[in-house]
Amino acid sequence: MNVLHQFDLNLLITFEALVSECHVSRAAQKVFLSQSAMSHALNRLREQLDDPLLVRTPTGLQPTPRALEMLPKVQEALQLVERTLSPPQAFNAATSDRTFHIACTDYFEAVALPSICQQLQITAPHITLEVEMIGQDASRDRLDNGQVALVVGMDDSQLIPKHMMCEHWLTQPMTCLVANDNSHVQSTLSIDAFTQLKHVVFSDLTSDNSSTIDDWLTTQNRSRRHIARTVNYMAAASIVAKTDAVMTLPQEMGRLFSDILAVRLVEPPAGLPAIHMTMIYHPLYEMDPGLIWLRQTLHSVNATQLSSD
Repeated sequence: MNVLHQFDLNLLITFEALVSECHVSRAAQKVFLSQSAMSHALNRLREQLDDPLLVRTPTGLQPTPRALEMLPKVQEALQLVERTLSPPQAFNAATSDRTFHIACTDYFEAVALPSICQQLQITAPHITLEVEMIGQDASRDRLDNGQVALVVGMDDSQLIPKHMMCEHWLTQPMTCLVANDNSHVQSTLSIDAFTQLKHVVFSDLTSDNSSTIDDWLTTQNRSRRHIARTVNYMAAASIVAKTDAVMTLPQEMGRLFSDILAVRLVEPPAGLPAIHMTMIYHPLYEMDPGLIWLRQTLHSVNATQLSSD
């Protein structure tokens, strides 16, 4: 290591040019130096390596045994440095067999993931998505150690570590869901009717049992009472189908359940805020070409899905 500290590594470039060309002028042209600058570099190399390196003979400059021994190793080292410093190769989704690990919400898994997989089957057939539910700490540890590439679908009101990167993914209006045979609820709910009903409440694993809905109700000097609290939208919708309770959820999720369960959509109280969902990732991988592609894909599929509704 002391040798590296004492040696000017920039001279390796001139060494390679001089020994491979065995001609000062041609070597100077190769590395875009003047002839005098190259002659000066040769003198510095001779001094630092304690070897003449190039010796003048009747047939021209000839490399010394040490120069010939060093040349292929220096060329290999320079090639390695060049490959290391070169920009990363563009990500080719069509041929990549990369696996991406995503921590997500029910919404992403039930509503967005099928469309994403449909597109990937055509445009990126060898890519695999490994999906898991977001953990108690917003999967922070798994993001930190690289086990998860993205956390998708969290409400932007949820706190995330300051060092994480966060970008908007999707905004969804909220809707209410009631059983088809619930005769007490019409097609629209006022805030009075909304607060008088019994609720099935969905709680994100990362929340502290509060929600954007409850925060909004507080600003209206209102509150709601619930008969059950779940961490799964399907479980909540199934309870609604069998009771006279109501649940509040993103619109596309509500539409999905209205197609497969005995439930119907109801317009929520005026002023109920939409949900703004995010994508979270570690700053270490912000410029990863594959992760950039994945984030762009999630945005594009999301936009296509919304435009088709």
